[in-house]
Amino acid sequence: MPRGPRTAPSWALLLRLLALLRPPGMGEACSCAPAHPQQHVCHSALAIRAKISSEKVVPASPDPTDTQKMIRYEIKQIKMFKGFEKVKDVQYIYTPFDSSLCGVKLEANSQKQYLLTGQVLSDGKVFIHLCNYIEPWENLSFLQRESLNHHYHLNCGCQITTCYTVPCTISAPNECLWTDWLLERKLYGYQAQHYVCMKHVDGTCSWYQGHLLLRKEFVDIIQP
Repeated sequence: MPRGPRTAPSWALLLRLLALLRPPGMGEACSCAPAHPQQHVCHSALAIRAKISSEKVVPASPDPTDTQKMIRYEIKQIKMFKGFEKVKDVQYIYTPFDSSLCGVKLEANSQKQYLLTGQVLSDGKVFIHLCNYIEPWENLSFLQRESLNHHYHLNCGCQITTCYTVPCTISAPNECLWTDWLLERKLYGYQAQHYVCMKHVDGTCSWYQGHLLLRKEFVDIIQP
C-alpha cells in the first residue's frame, strides 16, 4: 500500500509502540500479521544481506530513568537491495532486548548470512524486529534472491491477500491471493518461495514463476 513521506520515529518511541500493540493476555509473546516476502520488502525502508560480527546490550535511550534495553548487532554488510537513499553502509542494527517486544536473536561470530529487512529511524539507526522478514540467506530460494534485485521492488503496486479459508476470491484487479497457509498450513511455503505477484501494463496483477504463469489452483480459491 503506498505510504506518504513521514519522519521515522525514534527507537524509544518504537519500543513503546510495540509494548502498546502487544495483545492483551500475551505478555510474553510477540504477535505479527502474516505478510508475503514481497510485501515485507515493499513495506520496509531497508533490505540487506549481511553477516553478524558481534552483539552488545545497550540502553534504549539516553534517559537514565528508561530501563528498556536494546541489542546492538555489529554487522558486515554484503549487499544492499533497498535503502540506498536513506543510508549508504550499515554498520549496526538494533532490536528490542525483550523477546515479548519482538526482539530478534541472530547468530554472531559465525559464517551465517542473513537477509534483513527493517526501518531506518530519524537518527539514521536501523531498527529490526520479528515482524520484519529476517531469514538465513541459505534458506532463500533462487527466485527470492533474484527478486530482491528487481521483481519485488518493481511490483509494490500489487496487493497480496492471505487466504485462510474458502471461499477466498480476488476483490480487486491488482490483487494476488496467497494460498500457502490454506494449502500447506504454513506461511512460507512453495508459493512464497517460488512466485512473485507481478503487475501488467493494464494495471492487473497475477502470480508468476519466472516467466511462467502460476498453476491454476493458486489463481483463485473458490467454494467447491
